[in-house]
Amino acid sequence: MAYPVFDLHCDTADRIGWATLDLDLRFTAGTDGYFPGDETHPQDFDLIEGNACAISLAKIGNTPWAQCFATFVPDEIPTAHAARFQAQIMAHMSGQAMLNHDRMVNVRSAADIRPALKDGKVACIHTIENATFFAEDPALIEVLKSLGVLMSSLSWNAQGPLASGHDTHAGLTAAGIEALTQMEHAGMVLDVSHLNDECFDEVVAHATRPFVASHSNSRTVCGVKRNLTDDQFRTIRDMGGIVGLNYCSKFLSNDATDKTTADVTFDQLAAHIEHWLDLGGENIIALGGDWDGAAVPTFLSDASKMPEFQNMLSRHFGKTVMQKLCSDNALAFFERY
Repeated sequence: MAYPVFDLHCDTADRIGWATLDLDLRFTAGTDGYFPGDETHPQDFDLIEGNACAISLAKIGNTPWAQCFATFVPDEIPTAHAARFQAQIMAHMSGQAMLNHDRMVNVRSAADIRPALKDGKVACIHTIENATFFAEDPALIEVLKSLGVLMSSLSWNAQGPLASGHDTHAGLTAAGIEALTQMEHAGMVLDVSHLNDECFDEVVAHATRPFVASHSNSRTVCGVKRNLTDDQFRTIRDMGGIVGLNYCSKFLSNDATDKTTADVTFDQLAAHIEHWLDLGGENIIALGGDWDGAAVPTFLSDASKMPEFQNMLSRHFGKTVMQKLCSDNALAFFERY
């Protein structure tokens, strides 16, 4: 049996829940939630047990697995409708976990994760990507935390009502600072992966608890803005956070193009881990694959590749680093948060 996995980010929940959304939400969001085949063959993408996505129970197999299933709220969704979008995607994901209760556990708190892994099950951890609706109703933070949302980000790529992504240079808004404060009070982890550098610095200025970059790589190794600078990585390390390795080919290699994403190699991925280890990151590195939200290398095309990926990691870095990266660090973080 493969070593347990704890993955900090995927977009599978949106893909399998897309067809269940109200029509106005699907129309407003456009094609952001679609990959090839999703719209024309939605019946292939609505179940977690078996689907055409990168993550399914069939592809996970017997690997004990804790998965952060993010509800991604597209920037196109107006803030007034974003909470409804989030609620419908999360409801479908929760329903899938309940339908497969023999293999899945709907996580309500971090205390549920380790027992699920020990039992060889899939721990379904609910998170949010781009929680713009916190600007209109910050009281939802406490409510959603009580329902099992353990982590959330404040933005995606554009300028938003709380914070801004790498498409802009705007900083945190007053509502964003309030949301950060309320999240820390509620015990909901802040995810900074999509924040621009200005917002990252302001988070550091206001945060009193550790935070996470759920799916980011090293900007020194691959110079895209979505990746972390060395100083940002050190800051997360020093504050007690964790960083999830993103499998997106364009965040792994400067040479990756739309036509060559599948060709990125293990050595190119390993370069990010090696650099982070050089920065003293052995105890904060984790997985944040971004499956079902990005084009990834062939050797990591879906969850069925994880056992061999772990073998590759063990051969390259040793068993201890593999285990810390694959689940130990992430599990320890959420248990102590």
